[in-house]
Formats: sequence, C-alpha cells, structure tokens
Amino acid sequence: MSIDLSQFAREKGVKYFMISFTDLFGYQRAKLVPAAAIADMQAEGAGFAGFATWLDMTPANSDLFAIPDASSVIQLPWKKDVAWVAADCVMDDAEVEQAPRNTLKRLVARAGTQGLRVKTGVEAEYFLIMPDGSEISDPLDTAEKPCYDQQAVMRRYDVISEICDYMLELGWGPYQNDHEDANGQFEMNWEFDDALRTADKHSFFKFMVKSVAEKHGLRATFMPKPFKHLTGNGCHCHVSVWNEAGTANAFADETMDLGLSSDGLHFLGGIMAHAESLAAITNPVVNSYKRINAPRTTSGATWAPNTITWTGNNRTHMVRVPGPGRFELRLPDGAANPYLLQAVVIAAGLNGLENKSDPGKRYDIDMYAEGHLIKDAPRLPLNLLDALRAYDSDAVLKTAMGEDFSAAYLKLKQNEWNAYASHLTEWERQNTLDI
Repeated sequence: MSIDLSQFAREKGVKYFMISFTDLFGYQRAKLVPAAAIADMQAEGAGFAGFATWLDMTPANSDLFAIPDASSVIQLPWKKDVAWVAADCVMDDAEVEQAPRNTLKRLVARAGTQGLRVKTGVEAEYFLIMPDGSEISDPLDTAEKPCYDQQAVMRRYDVISEICDYMLELGWGPYQNDHEDANGQFEMNWEFDDALRTADKHSFFKFMVKSVAEKHGLRATFMPKPFKHLTGNGCHCHVSVWNEAGTANAFADETMDLGLSSDGLHFLGGIMAHAESLAAITNPVVNSYKRINAPRTTSGATWAPNTITWTGNNRTHMVRVPGPGRFELRLPDGAANPYLLQAVVIAAGLNGLENKSDPGKRYDIDMYAEGHLIKDAPRLPLNLLDALRAYDSDAVLKTAMGEDFSAAYLKLKQNEWNAYASHLTEWERQNTLDI
C-alpha cells in the first residue's frame, strides 16, 4: 500500500519534506516543501527547471516535475521536523529517460521480466577533512598504516557513532565502522538490499554523512582521490542475484568452484566484457583516474584495480568472489552516481546472462606484486576521456542503459572533459615555463 505523505507528516511531526532527485553528475537537487502542500506534490510533483541542474536540457524545456516515491521517505534523524523522499522525474507527462533513478528502475524491471531480483551492498568510503578542504581534520592521524587505527577512530567517535546511531534507528542494519587505509578516511557498512533501495540509501547516506560532519564543524568528502599520497575513496559494490521472491540466491551453487553457478559466471562475464566502458559510469570524474592508476601510497597499496581481472577472495583484482553466490566489484569510487552505479552493473550483467559470456581466466596472484606476469590482461582506462570513448563505442551497453540517457550523459561528460582539458594547471607551469 502506498504511503500517504500527509498522514506520515501528521504521525511523525514532520513540518517539511525534501523532495529530492539526483542528476547525471550525481548532485542531489531538492525542494523544501511544507507538509501542508505535500498532498498536491505527491500527486503532481515538485516543479524544477531541468536546465538549472546537470541534465541535458535547455531553458526552453517544459517544467520538470519530481514525483516523490513515498516508499523511500526517511525522517531526518538529526532534524525530526524534516523528511527526505527520493523522487522520479517526469516532463510533459512522460518519464525523463535520462534521469538516473528512472534509468535504474527500467533495469530493475528488465531483470524482473527474467524472474531475477538484483540485491547489492555498497562500501562508501569518505574522508573527514577541514572545511576549506586543504587537509584531513585530525592532525594526530599520521600513522603509516592507519587502517583500523583504534585511537584515530575513537577521536572521531562523536561523528561516527552519531551516523551509525541514525542508521540503526532507520533499520538499515549497520554492522561495522572503521578507520580506513588512508589517514582521515572512514568506512561504514550496512546490510545489502534490493538495488533500488540500496541506491536510495546510498544517496541518503552521502547526504547524512555530509550533514553530520558539518554539524561537527568538519567536512566530509567522497572525492575519489583528494590527496595524492593517500589511498582514494572506493565504493565497492557487492552483487548477488536472487529469485523473484527474493528468497533464494539464484547464483549460489555449492557444487561449483567458489560457489558461483554457471549463470552467476555469465553475469560476471558481462561485467568483465563491458568493464572498460562501464568505467565511464563507475568512475565518472577526471579525478577518478588518479585513484585507479595511482602509484603506491604511504600505506603500501592503493586498494584499487587497474586491470580487468577477477579472482577468489583476493583484493588486488577488479572483481573478487568472497563467498558463494556473490561477487564484489572493486572498480567504483566515491564519485559514482548511486543510481547509475546500480543500473550499469545490472545492464552489463544481464547482457552477460543473455550471451552466456565467459568471464575469462581466473587469476589468484597478487596483482600489485605480480601483475606484470599476466601479459594479456586488459587495462582499465587511463583517464575519463578514454572511458567515455569506450562507452560511446559500446553499442550494447548504451542501448541497455537507454539511448536518451547515454546521449545526454556522453554530451555533458564530454563537455566536462573539455573544460578540464582547457584548464591551465600548476603542473604545466612548473614543467614548461622555461622550456
């Protein structure tokens, strides 16, 4: 049964709703709507000018309406008189096909027609930094190997525990929080869920972490590589595929190597086949490729892949299979759009299923130490432009993601690359001023 948001407001003491949608660049856009007006908004949507966001629109386009999906509503634990609700974008009485949440919903529906239900979890790493972004916020966090640093995580107890308490209150099932591999970096894990629900939670998590950090006078960043010498922010995605009822893992087979069924291997084969082009979605900004292709950090490893390889329970490859019936895609980073990340995994995986794709040879070596021994391992893109070109040449993936979406995404991302390419950097001045 659909949730009546007016009734929700009365029962919960909510005064305002944030009707929120995520644009192509991953920015969250919202209107703050008084509860007295939410009934009309639930029926007709909140009006936006699409051109004012990162969507491929013009000032002459009709109003874009964000229709709240009441099933996603979350009362802000830190500000109880406000509730957040994810919305679906429509224009001229039709869904906006380039909108990320609409793109994901189409792929979820496509999986459903095959009797499949994709469930995922994400590991959204972030840094707590100074408000001006210049350095990490904890001057005592200086260990060479800071991962799981007990003292450092407790110095940020007020922030971490507050966020975790909120996730417990929301029923997300958080189960661990830790200091990550970079100084000033943290990760918080919660239970996996259906792909759309995971995307909504991921989107809200980023909003919540930033809000709580600001409340404590700090700044949270999910930027892929904010500091050259430190490990970057990954957003590893754990993927499993279930029957339509969500009661049985469709890819689990204990008689198979690693417990992954033939269909599971085909789904993984789709990920491997489209890896170079899906990087344009999973690693969507210029800075993303400073993480993928980073030299060794102060901790001794980047924890990011740079080749298209898979393995068992081994964190040096693009994909690892840590347990029966599931795999972890270690390619995505903190800039990944929560909705497009899920969508592209489903799109590539379903294509692999349809074509019975072979994921290729499994390698169980340490790719950081012995990767040079694999002569034919394809490499991931070196930069955003290479990734965009790979995506543009991948007709199958573009079609699966939607032609309107793909055209809009490629257009705006190419413009972003052009803006970056025309920017004069300090590196250029240092290396060519006296040439």
